[in-house]
Amino acid sequence: MEIKLGYSKAFFTLNIANENLSDLILPVKPSGEKSESEIIAESLANPIGTGTIKDIILPDDKVAVITSDITRPVPSWRILPFVLDEIKGCGVADENIVIVFALGSHRAHTEEEKIKLVGEDIYNRYTCIDSDPADCLLMGKTGAGTEVSITRAVAAATKRICIGNIEYHYFAGYSGGAKAIMPGCSTRNAIQNNHRKMTMENARAAVVENNPVRDDLEEAIGFCPIDFILNVVLDESKNIIGAVCGHFIKAHRKGCEMLDAVYSVKIEEKADIVIASQGGYPKDINLYQLQKALDNAKNAVKDGGTIILIGTCHEGFGESLFEQWMLSGDSPGKLIERIQENFQLGAHKSAAIAMVMEMADIYLVSEMSPDTVRKIHMTPFESVQAAYDNALEKYGKNAKVIVMPYGGSTLPILNQG
Repeated sequence: MEIKLGYSKAFFTLNIANENLSDLILPVKPSGEKSESEIIAESLANPIGTGTIKDIILPDDKVAVITSDITRPVPSWRILPFVLDEIKGCGVADENIVIVFALGSHRAHTEEEKIKLVGEDIYNRYTCIDSDPADCLLMGKTGAGTEVSITRAVAAATKRICIGNIEYHYFAGYSGGAKAIMPGCSTRNAIQNNHRKMTMENARAAVVENNPVRDDLEEAIGFCPIDFILNVVLDESKNIIGAVCGHFIKAHRKGCEMLDAVYSVKIEEKADIVIASQGGYPKDINLYQLQKALDNAKNAVKDGGTIILIGTCHEGFGESLFEQWMLSGDSPGKLIERIQENFQLGAHKSAAIAMVMEMADIYLVSEMSPDTVRKIHMTPFESVQAAYDNALEKYGKNAKVIVMPYGGSTLPILNQG
Protein backbone atom coordinates (compact mmCIF):
# COMPACT_ATOMS: atom_id res chain seq x y z
CA MET A 1 0.00 0.00 0.00
CA GLU A 2 1.20 3.51 -0.83
CA ILE A 3 0.40 6.31 1.62
CA LYS A 4 1.14 9.98 0.98
CA LEU A 5 2.31 12.05 3.95
CA GLY A 6 2.49 15.85 3.83
CA TYR A 7 5.94 17.40 4.06
CA SER A 8 6.07 21.19 3.57
CA LYS A 9 4.26 21.85 0.27
CA ALA A 10 5.05 18.38 -1.06
CA PHE A 11 4.79 14.89 0.37
CA PHE A 12 6.59 11.62 1.04
CA THR A 13 5.25 8.33 -0.29
CA LEU A 14 5.40 5.42 2.15
CA ASN A 15 5.22 1.82 0.97
CA ILE A 16 3.86 -0.49 3.63
CA ALA A 17 2.62 -4.09 3.53
CA ASN A 18 -1.12 -4.41 4.16
CA GLU A 19 -0.53 -7.01 6.87
CA ASN A 20 1.51 -4.52 8.89
CA LEU A 21 -0.98 -1.66 8.70
CA SER A 22 -3.31 -1.71 11.70
CA ASP A 23 -4.94 1.68 11.14
CA LEU A 24 -4.82 4.64 8.77
CA ILE A 25 -6.21 7.48 10.88
CA LEU A 26 -8.02 10.15 8.88
CA PRO A 27 -10.62 12.78 9.79
CA VAL A 28 -14.23 11.75 9.25
CA LYS A 29 -15.94 14.01 6.72
CA PRO A 30 -19.14 15.32 8.32
CA SER A 31 -22.42 14.75 6.53
CA GLY A 32 -24.51 17.65 5.27
CA GLU A 33 -23.82 20.49 2.89
CA LYS A 34 -24.73 23.61 4.85
CA SER A 35 -22.79 26.75 4.02
CA GLU A 36 -20.66 28.50 6.65
CA SER A 37 -23.25 31.28 6.82
CA GLU A 38 -26.03 28.79 7.48
CA ILE A 39 -23.97 27.02 10.16
CA ILE A 40 -23.18 30.25 12.01
CA ALA A 41 -26.68 31.72 11.70
CA GLU A 42 -28.34 28.52 12.90
CA SER A 43 -26.00 28.34 15.88
CA LEU A 44 -26.61 31.98 16.86
CA ALA A 45 -30.37 31.38 16.72
CA ASN A 46 -30.13 28.27 18.93
CA PRO A 47 -27.67 28.98 21.77
CA ILE A 48 -26.93 26.33 24.39
CA GLY A 49 -27.41 27.29 28.02
CA THR A 50 -28.08 31.00 27.45
CA GLY A 51 -30.44 33.28 25.61
CA THR A 52 -29.51 34.77 22.26
CA ILE A 53 -27.22 37.78 22.00
CA LYS A 54 -30.31 39.97 21.64
CA ASP A 55 -31.63 38.52 24.90
CA ILE A 56 -28.36 39.30 26.70
CA ILE A 57 -27.06 42.64 25.42
CA LEU A 58 -28.62 45.97 26.48
CA PRO A 59 -28.35 49.23 24.47
CA ASP A 60 -26.09 50.92 27.03
CA ASP A 61 -23.73 47.94 27.49
CA LYS A 62 -20.02 48.27 26.82
CA VAL A 63 -19.27 45.10 24.86
CA ALA A 64 -15.90 43.37 24.48
CA VAL A 65 -15.73 40.84 21.65
CA ILE A 66 -12.69 38.65 22.25
CA THR A 67 -11.22 36.69 19.36
CA SER A 68 -8.01 34.78 18.67
CA ASP A 69 -4.68 36.16 17.53
CA ILE A 70 -2.85 35.60 14.25
CA THR A 71 -1.25 32.33 15.44
CA ARG A 72 -4.63 30.59 15.63
CA PRO A 73 -6.71 29.28 12.71
CA VAL A 74 -9.95 31.06 13.70
CA PRO A 75 -11.45 32.76 10.60
CA SER A 76 -12.51 35.82 12.60
CA TRP A 77 -13.18 37.91 9.49
CA ARG A 78 -15.89 35.43 8.46
CA ILE A 79 -17.46 35.11 11.93
CA LEU A 80 -17.39 38.67 13.31
CA PRO A 81 -19.92 40.18 10.89
CA PHE A 82 -22.63 37.85 12.22
CA VAL A 83 -21.81 38.62 15.85
CA LEU A 84 -21.52 42.36 15.31
CA ASP A 85 -24.85 42.45 13.45
CA GLU A 86 -26.48 40.80 16.47
CA ILE A 87 -24.89 43.32 18.86
CA LYS A 88 -25.87 46.26 16.67
CA GLY A 89 -29.41 44.91 16.63
CA CYS A 90 -29.45 45.45 20.39
CA GLY A 91 -28.92 49.20 19.90
CA VAL A 92 -25.30 49.34 21.05
CA ALA A 93 -23.31 52.27 19.63
CA ASP A 94 -20.14 51.52 17.67
CA GLU A 95 -17.99 53.36 20.21
CA ASN A 96 -19.20 50.99 22.94
CA ILE A 97 -17.92 47.91 21.10
CA VAL A 98 -14.28 46.86 21.27
CA ILE A 99 -12.70 43.88 19.52
CA VAL A 100 -9.85 42.40 21.55
CA PHE A 101 -7.29 39.99 20.14
CA ALA A 102 -6.38 37.43 22.82
CA LEU A 103 -2.59 37.31 22.67
CA GLY A 104 -1.94 35.11 25.70
CA SER A 105 1.86 35.02 25.81
CA HIS A 106 2.30 35.77 22.10
CA ARG A 107 3.73 38.91 20.49
CA ALA A 108 1.68 41.97 19.59
CA HIS A 109 0.13 42.29 16.13
CA THR A 110 1.07 44.68 13.40
CA GLU A 111 -1.80 46.85 12.15
CA GLU A 112 -1.73 44.86 8.90
CA GLU A 113 -2.27 41.65 10.86
CA LYS A 114 -5.22 43.17 12.69
CA ILE A 115 -6.79 44.10 9.36
CA LYS A 116 -6.21 40.56 8.10
CA LEU A 117 -7.94 39.12 11.16
CA VAL A 118 -11.10 41.24 10.98
CA GLY A 119 -11.26 42.70 7.47
CA GLU A 120 -10.93 46.36 6.51
CA ASP A 121 -14.57 47.32 7.07
CA ILE A 122 -14.63 46.10 10.67
CA TYR A 123 -11.13 47.46 11.37
CA ASN A 124 -12.15 50.93 10.18
CA ARG A 125 -15.49 50.93 12.00
CA TYR A 126 -14.61 49.52 15.43
CA THR A 127 -11.81 49.80 17.97
CA CYS A 128 -9.57 46.74 17.45
CA ILE A 129 -6.83 46.22 20.04
CA ASP A 130 -4.48 43.57 21.39
CA SER A 131 -4.85 42.31 24.92
CA ASP A 132 -2.19 44.01 27.04
CA PRO A 133 -0.50 41.99 29.80
CA ALA A 134 1.02 45.21 31.14
CA ASP A 135 -2.41 46.78 31.69
CA CYS A 136 -4.52 44.25 33.58
CA LEU A 137 -6.95 44.43 36.46
CA LEU A 138 -6.74 41.89 39.28
CA MET A 139 -10.23 40.45 39.62
CA GLY A 140 -9.62 37.53 41.97
CA LYS A 141 -7.62 34.38 42.52
CA THR A 142 -8.53 30.74 41.88
CA GLY A 143 -8.26 28.01 44.48
CA ALA A 144 -5.07 26.86 42.78
CA GLY A 145 -3.55 30.31 43.25
CA THR A 146 -3.87 31.60 39.70
CA GLU A 147 -4.36 35.37 39.69
CA VAL A 148 -7.28 36.37 37.49
CA SER A 149 -5.56 39.45 36.07
CA ILE A 150 -7.42 40.43 32.90
CA THR A 151 -6.58 43.06 30.29
CA ARG A 152 -8.40 46.29 31.11
CA ALA A 153 -10.57 46.51 27.99
CA VAL A 154 -12.06 43.10 28.78
CA ALA A 155 -12.23 43.54 32.56
CA ALA A 156 -14.04 46.88 32.24
CA ALA A 157 -16.67 45.65 29.77
CA THR A 158 -20.22 45.07 30.99
CA LYS A 159 -20.71 42.20 28.52
CA ARG A 160 -18.16 39.79 27.04
CA ILE A 161 -18.55 37.64 23.93
CA CYS A 162 -15.80 35.17 23.05
CA ILE A 163 -15.05 33.79 19.59
CA GLY A 164 -12.73 30.85 19.02
CA ASN A 165 -12.23 27.44 17.49
CA ILE A 166 -12.23 24.04 19.14
CA GLU A 167 -9.38 21.63 18.53
CA TYR A 168 -7.46 19.22 20.71
CA HIS A 169 -5.12 20.77 23.25
CA TYR A 170 -2.43 18.56 24.67
CA PHE A 171 -2.95 19.52 28.32
CA ALA A 172 -6.13 21.65 28.52
CA GLY A 173 -8.15 18.95 26.75
CA TYR A 174 -9.51 21.21 24.03
CA SER A 175 -9.05 24.79 22.89
CA GLY A 176 -11.97 27.21 22.94
CA GLY A 177 -14.47 28.15 25.65
CA ALA A 178 -12.94 29.89 28.65
CA LYS A 179 -9.46 29.92 27.11
CA ALA A 180 -10.29 33.13 25.22
CA ILE A 181 -10.05 35.09 28.48
CA MET A 182 -7.88 32.82 30.62
CA PRO A 183 -5.15 32.57 29.42
CA GLY A 184 -5.98 34.58 26.28
CA CYS A 185 -6.34 38.00 27.95
CA SER A 186 -4.24 37.51 31.07
CA THR A 187 -0.69 37.99 32.32
CA ARG A 188 2.36 35.80 31.82
CA ASN A 189 2.48 34.97 35.55
CA ALA A 190 -1.15 33.83 35.53
CA ILE A 191 -0.58 31.74 32.43
CA GLN A 192 2.48 30.10 33.94
CA ASN A 193 0.64 29.26 37.14
CA ASN A 194 -2.17 27.63 35.17
CA HIS A 195 0.07 25.82 32.70
CA ARG A 196 2.43 24.39 35.31
CA LYS A 197 -0.29 21.78 35.95
CA MET A 198 0.41 20.25 32.53
CA THR A 199 2.37 17.32 34.01
CA MET A 200 -0.49 16.32 36.34
CA GLU A 201 -2.76 13.35 35.73
CA ASN A 202 -5.72 14.09 33.42
CA ALA A 203 -4.00 17.14 31.92
CA ARG A 204 -4.17 15.72 28.40
CA ALA A 205 -5.93 15.95 25.09
CA ALA A 206 -9.70 15.24 24.93
CA VAL A 207 -10.06 15.26 28.73
CA VAL A 208 -12.11 18.06 30.32
CA GLU A 209 -13.58 16.38 33.39
CA ASN A 210 -11.20 16.63 36.36
CA ASN A 211 -8.54 18.15 34.13
CA PRO A 212 -6.58 20.42 36.53
CA VAL A 213 -5.65 22.92 33.81
CA ARG A 214 -9.19 23.21 32.43
CA ASP A 215 -10.73 23.31 35.91
CA ASP A 216 -8.48 26.21 36.91
CA LEU A 217 -9.14 28.35 33.83
CA GLU A 218 -12.90 27.75 34.03
CA GLU A 219 -12.89 28.68 37.71
CA ALA A 220 -11.23 31.95 36.69
CA ILE A 221 -14.29 32.90 34.64
CA GLY A 222 -16.24 33.20 37.87
CA PHE A 223 -14.30 36.45 38.45
CA CYS A 224 -14.55 37.71 34.86
CA PRO A 225 -17.76 36.24 33.43
CA ILE A 226 -18.21 35.30 29.79
CA ASP A 227 -21.75 36.13 28.66
CA PHE A 228 -21.71 34.28 25.33
CA ILE A 229 -19.36 32.21 23.17
CA LEU A 230 -19.30 31.34 19.50
CA ASN A 231 -16.89 28.48 18.88
CA VAL A 232 -16.37 26.77 15.54
CA VAL A 233 -15.00 23.43 14.38
CA LEU A 234 -12.83 23.57 11.24
CA ASP A 235 -11.89 21.01 8.63
CA GLU A 236 -8.32 20.53 7.38
CA SER A 237 -8.78 23.39 4.90
CA LYS A 238 -9.95 25.73 7.71
CA ASN A 239 -13.55 25.73 6.51
CA ILE A 240 -16.23 25.96 9.20
CA ILE A 241 -18.02 22.62 9.49
CA GLY A 242 -19.69 23.14 12.87
CA ALA A 243 -20.50 25.90 15.37
CA VAL A 244 -21.82 26.21 18.91
CA CYS A 245 -23.08 29.26 20.77
CA GLY A 246 -24.10 30.13 24.30
CA HIS A 247 -22.75 29.20 27.73
CA PHE A 248 -18.96 29.04 27.98
CA ILE A 249 -19.04 25.51 29.41
CA LYS A 250 -22.28 23.95 28.16
CA ALA A 251 -21.89 25.10 24.56
CA HIS A 252 -18.16 24.39 24.63
CA ARG A 253 -18.74 20.78 25.65
CA LYS A 254 -21.19 20.31 22.78
CA GLY A 255 -18.53 21.69 20.47
CA CYS A 256 -16.03 19.19 21.86
CA GLU A 257 -18.46 16.42 20.92
CA MET A 258 -18.62 17.84 17.38
CA LEU A 259 -14.83 17.81 17.18
CA ASP A 260 -14.64 14.23 18.46
CA ALA A 261 -17.09 13.08 15.77
CA VAL A 262 -14.68 14.32 13.09
CA TYR A 263 -11.18 13.93 14.52
CA SER A 264 -11.33 11.28 17.26
CA VAL A 265 -10.69 7.79 15.89
CA LYS A 266 -11.09 4.55 17.86
CA ILE A 267 -8.26 2.03 17.60
CA GLU A 268 -8.47 -1.58 18.75
CA GLU A 269 -4.86 -1.83 19.91
CA LYS A 270 -1.73 0.26 20.13
CA ALA A 271 1.02 -0.24 17.55
CA ASP A 272 4.74 -0.97 17.63
CA ILE A 273 5.30 1.85 15.12
CA VAL A 274 3.28 5.05 14.72
CA ILE A 275 3.98 7.31 11.75
CA ALA A 276 2.69 10.87 12.18
CA SER A 277 2.88 13.83 9.82
CA GLN A 278 1.75 17.30 10.89
CA GLY A 279 0.12 17.53 7.45
CA GLY A 280 2.65 19.76 5.72
CA TYR A 281 3.01 23.53 5.41
CA PRO A 282 2.49 25.71 7.41
CA LYS A 283 1.99 23.29 10.30
CA ASP A 284 5.43 21.70 10.02
CA ILE A 285 7.62 24.80 9.80
CA ASN A 286 9.29 24.17 13.19
CA LEU A 287 9.58 21.61 15.95
CA TYR A 288 7.45 23.75 18.29
CA GLN A 289 4.51 23.19 15.93
CA LEU A 290 5.40 19.57 15.19
CA GLN A 291 4.98 18.72 18.86
CA LYS A 292 1.19 18.67 18.34
CA ALA A 293 1.41 15.63 16.07
CA LEU A 294 3.82 13.92 18.45
CA ASP A 295 1.52 14.39 21.41
CA ASN A 296 -1.45 12.89 19.55
CA ALA A 297 0.66 10.02 18.26
CA LYS A 298 1.65 8.99 21.80
CA ASN A 299 -1.91 7.74 22.29
CA ALA A 300 -1.41 5.10 19.59
CA VAL A 301 2.05 3.70 20.37
CA LYS A 302 2.92 0.81 22.68
CA ASP A 303 5.27 1.39 25.57
CA GLY A 304 8.73 0.78 24.13
CA GLY A 305 7.50 1.45 20.59
CA THR A 306 8.68 3.99 18.03
CA ILE A 307 7.05 7.18 16.72
CA ILE A 308 8.20 8.42 13.31
CA LEU A 309 7.56 12.17 13.31
CA ILE A 310 7.45 13.98 9.96
CA GLY A 311 7.91 17.71 9.30
CA THR A 312 10.48 19.91 7.62
CA CYS A 313 11.24 22.12 10.64
CA HIS A 314 12.95 24.42 8.12
CA GLU A 315 12.69 27.22 10.71
CA GLY A 316 14.36 25.04 13.32
CA PHE A 317 12.94 24.90 16.82
CA GLY A 318 10.58 27.85 16.48
CA GLU A 319 10.94 29.30 20.00
CA SER A 320 14.13 30.39 21.73
CA LEU A 321 13.51 29.09 25.25
CA PHE A 322 12.16 25.81 23.87
CA GLU A 323 15.37 25.49 21.84
CA GLN A 324 17.56 26.18 24.87
CA TRP A 325 15.86 23.53 26.95
CA MET A 326 15.80 20.95 24.15
CA LEU A 327 19.53 21.43 23.56
CA SER A 328 20.41 21.42 27.27
CA GLY A 329 21.49 17.80 27.14
CA ASP A 330 19.20 16.89 30.02
CA SER A 331 17.62 13.46 29.91
CA PRO A 332 13.83 13.33 29.37
CA GLY A 333 13.32 12.64 33.06
CA LYS A 334 15.42 15.66 34.02
CA LEU A 335 13.46 17.91 31.67
CA ILE A 336 10.20 16.85 33.30
CA GLU A 337 11.60 17.48 36.78
CA ARG A 338 12.93 20.85 35.64
CA ILE A 339 9.56 22.08 34.35
CA GLN A 340 7.86 20.94 37.56
CA GLU A 341 10.35 22.93 39.63
CA ASN A 342 10.65 25.96 37.35
CA PHE A 343 7.78 26.24 34.89
CA GLN A 344 8.50 28.56 31.98
CA LEU A 345 6.33 29.26 28.96
CA GLY A 346 8.01 28.13 25.77
CA ALA A 347 10.13 25.61 27.62
CA HIS A 348 6.98 23.70 28.59
CA LYS A 349 6.83 22.01 25.19
CA SER A 350 10.24 20.46 25.81
CA ALA A 351 8.76 18.76 28.86
CA ALA A 352 5.77 17.59 26.81
CA ILE A 353 8.16 16.00 24.31
CA ALA A 354 10.19 14.49 27.15
CA MET A 355 7.06 12.83 28.51
CA VAL A 356 6.65 11.05 25.15
CA MET A 357 10.33 10.11 25.06
CA GLU A 358 9.93 8.26 28.34
CA MET A 359 7.53 5.83 26.68
CA ALA A 360 8.78 5.58 23.07
CA ASP A 361 11.72 6.22 20.73
CA ILE A 362 11.30 9.15 18.34
CA TYR A 363 12.58 9.10 14.77
CA LEU A 364 12.52 12.58 13.21
CA VAL A 365 12.23 13.06 9.44
CA SER A 366 13.11 16.72 8.92
CA GLU A 367 15.55 19.25 7.49
CA MET A 368 17.24 19.75 10.86
CA SER A 369 20.88 18.72 11.03
CA PRO A 370 21.42 15.12 12.15
CA ASP A 371 23.75 16.27 14.94
CA THR A 372 21.09 18.62 16.32
CA VAL A 373 18.45 15.89 16.20
CA ARG A 374 20.70 13.50 18.10
CA LYS A 375 21.41 16.19 20.74
CA ILE A 376 17.68 16.33 21.50
CA HIS A 377 17.53 12.54 22.00
CA MET A 378 15.83 11.75 18.67
CA THR A 379 17.07 9.68 15.70
CA PRO A 380 17.38 11.60 12.39
CA PHE A 381 16.25 10.30 9.00
CA GLU A 382 16.07 11.91 5.56
CA SER A 383 12.99 10.03 4.37
CA VAL A 384 9.92 8.36 5.85
CA GLN A 385 10.64 5.12 4.02
CA ALA A 386 14.15 4.89 5.49
CA ALA A 387 12.81 5.55 8.99
CA TYR A 388 10.05 2.98 8.57
CA ASP A 389 12.37 0.33 7.17
CA ASN A 390 14.70 0.83 10.15
CA ALA A 391 11.84 0.54 12.64
CA LEU A 392 10.45 -2.53 10.89
CA GLU A 393 13.81 -4.21 11.20
CA LYS A 394 13.80 -3.41 14.92
CA TYR A 395 10.36 -4.90 15.62
CA GLY A 396 10.28 -7.67 13.01
CA LYS A 397 8.13 -8.47 10.00
CA ASN A 398 4.99 -8.89 12.13
CA ALA A 399 5.18 -5.38 13.57
CA LYS A 400 1.91 -3.47 13.71
CA VAL A 401 1.82 0.06 12.33
CA ILE A 402 -0.56 3.02 12.65
CA VAL A 403 -0.26 5.91 10.19
CA MET A 404 -1.54 9.42 10.94
CA PRO A 405 -1.30 11.74 7.88
CA TYR A 406 -2.91 14.57 9.89
CA GLY A 407 -1.27 13.89 13.21
CA GLY A 408 -1.78 17.37 14.66
CA SER A 409 -5.56 17.17 14.25
CA THR A 410 -6.56 13.54 14.65
CA LEU A 411 -6.60 11.84 18.03
CA PRO A 412 -6.41 8.04 18.40
CA ILE A 413 -8.53 6.69 21.27
CA LEU A 414 -8.03 3.11 22.46
CA ASN A 415 -11.34 1.24 22.34
CA GLN A 416 -12.03 0.11 25.90
CA GLY A 417 -14.98 -2.03 24.79
